[in-house]
Amino acid sequence: FIHFVYWGCGFLRMGTSGLTAQSHGANQGSEITLNLIRPLILSAVFGLLIWLLHSVIINIGLSFFQTTEKINELVRIYFNIRIISAPAVLINYCLIGWFIGVKDTRATLIIQLWMNTINITLDIIFVLGFNCGVEGVAWATVLAETSAMILGFYLFLKKIEYKNFEALYGKIFVSSKFKRMISISFDIFIRTFCLMFAFAYFTREASSMGEIILASNAILLQFIHFLSFGLDGFAHASETLVGNAIGAKNKYSFWNDIKTCMFWALLVSITYSLTYWFFFPTLFGLLTNIPEVKTAASEMKIWLAILTLIAVWPYILDGIFIGATQSRELRNAMIISLIIFFFAIHLLKPIYTWNGIWIALIIFMLARGVTLIFFFPKLISRLEKVSVTYTK
Repeated sequence: FIHFVYWGCGFLRMGTSGLTAQSHGANQGSEITLNLIRPLILSAVFGLLIWLLHSVIINIGLSFFQTTEKINELVRIYFNIRIISAPAVLINYCLIGWFIGVKDTRATLIIQLWMNTINITLDIIFVLGFNCGVEGVAWATVLAETSAMILGFYLFLKKIEYKNFEALYGKIFVSSKFKRMISISFDIFIRTFCLMFAFAYFTREASSMGEIILASNAILLQFIHFLSFGLDGFAHASETLVGNAIGAKNKYSFWNDIKTCMFWALLVSITYSLTYWFFFPTLFGLLTNIPEVKTAASEMKIWLAILTLIAVWPYILDGIFIGATQSRELRNAMIISLIIFFFAIHLLKPIYTWNGIWIALIIFMLARGVTLIFFFPKLISRLEKVSVTYTK
């Protein structure tokens, strides 16, 4: 549930990367720095709201689950500690988005490695060493997220060339820039919420079919997450490269970067699909040893393999539209796709049961790609009007 809350604020990363990439491509020194400072202000506001509303948030979260009072008590203890680092988490989103925008993905790797290493180490010390239990796990994550934020700021200050922060102060709250950032952020928030709702609804529909189907579905979804690890890299690359090409007004780079990202992402997607198809029993066996769950899930491997091939297109197109800061099209495409998914799942589930749910998810992914392709000429048209000086 905590990840659900934080993922809803993913617009802080995506909005930051697109705007920063364009400023970086245009070599706008001060604006590159400001494209981190402005979303940092927004992240502080949202972090404060999460702090103030944390009691309401956890009550809503617990209302979805039927658990014992003891578990509820432990959940509240964990949540009340974890929420302390909410501003740090949201600030990290901004920092990671900024580093992606300036093509410094090594810095994002360093931050993530640092945070996870600290988290694991403190888990062992607090839980196994000091026997702190749930509180120890929560504090380990809080300290890891906070230390990652500090490291991110250090790497940011080390990288930027623009040192005169006093001169930047008057430029932070430029009305047109701030409105654009908020508009992009709101569009991406709606897009992300629709995406989260689709997967939550997918899980809800599967949960009505019994424990075996629910367990199988939960593990199958992990394979989709594994896929995202591979495709997200190319989606982030397309954000950076497309944004830089637009900022530099380089039409040749724009098209070349899109083709390169699509080619390699498709290659990765095919590799994933073949791996899932031929090695599914072995891979699935690593996550469960329950025979009934294995048998139920094996019937779904064809849908998993097909979905893997289709998902590559919305992933890369998302990156292109984020890099081009065409958030309105992203939002509209996702809303249309969600409506199509909703109708598909209710039409197919009564006929094909669990297979129908997975076919509906494939239709959802296909709809995401098709709607973004439909909006693609509009994106090109806008860019041509703004950047008529594209050169090779």
